[in-house]
Amino acid sequence: MQKKIHDIAIIGGGPAGLTAGIYSARAMYETIMVTEGFPGGQIMQTDIVENYPGFPEAISGLDLGSKMYEQADHFGMNIYYANVTRIEQENNIKVLTTDMDTKVYAKTVIIASGASAKKLSIKGEELFLGKGVSYCATCDGALFKEKEIVVVGGGDTAVEDAVFLTKFARKVHIIHRRDEFRASKILQMKLFENKKIEVHWNATVEEIFGGEVLKGIALKNTLNGEVSSLSCDGVFILVGTTPNSGFVKPFIKTDDNGYIWVDYHMATNITGVYAAGDVIVKDFRQVATAVGDGANAYFWAERYLEELE
Repeated sequence: MQKKIHDIAIIGGGPAGLTAGIYSARAMYETIMVTEGFPGGQIMQTDIVENYPGFPEAISGLDLGSKMYEQADHFGMNIYYANVTRIEQENNIKVLTTDMDTKVYAKTVIIASGASAKKLSIKGEELFLGKGVSYCATCDGALFKEKEIVVVGGGDTAVEDAVFLTKFARKVHIIHRRDEFRASKILQMKLFENKKIEVHWNATVEEIFGGEVLKGIALKNTLNGEVSSLSCDGVFILVGTTPNSGFVKPFIKTDDNGYIWVDYHMATNITGVYAAGDVIVKDFRQVATAVGDGANAYFWAERYLEELE
């Protein structure tokens, strides 16, 4: 790639990055998106999206992500398929080093690299992804009305979402590898009071099985090693997320878990570098919030460019 200085470089191709790209390219800024895979982000793995405004009949994650990309492409956003490995600054120009032995130069950068759900890495997990396996209760809970489902995890998210899922499911099994939850006491209280929830202590999920549809899981007792099966229609794996932010350190400030700190303007600790979406420190990670973050990050990146001019 030639040493061309773009106005805005966007790292990541999910809803936050695509939204920033739509705004930026539409405003006729020289915009480049650097993304490892086809634009769309994690939403491309979601079978059905029912809670994104404007689609009352629901839309597949693949279609929604593709439409976002088509819109950015329509306005002339450039795209470069590579993985950013480092971000630096030279004479006020931001420099992105990629795994393609190339560098991308820009006046301002929006980091929208997202986060990845932690996986169990067990048999059947990938096979039934989007077909019964989910990493987001808020996204997919409504798809399991009157079904029997499993939640894996023991932290705040797992316990809170297990209770949330009882709004739809007829029964929720929560699987935890220890004999007590890590979740806050008030969340645990709500869970234990809910008659739709059954807790399986000292257990791990060894396999997810089925045919054309998910049919159940294999459970292993961590105390005696005994393996049993449990029938279910869906499995929500809620054991945490990992931000895709390894390339920002030590240039950009993050919290202890690697999520990027931003202020009200979506600005990082480095002037001219903004962040948006699941990679930032926030409480609620959804497509709608990512889109809002991306628009907000663009707004302040544009103001930064105007000040430079």
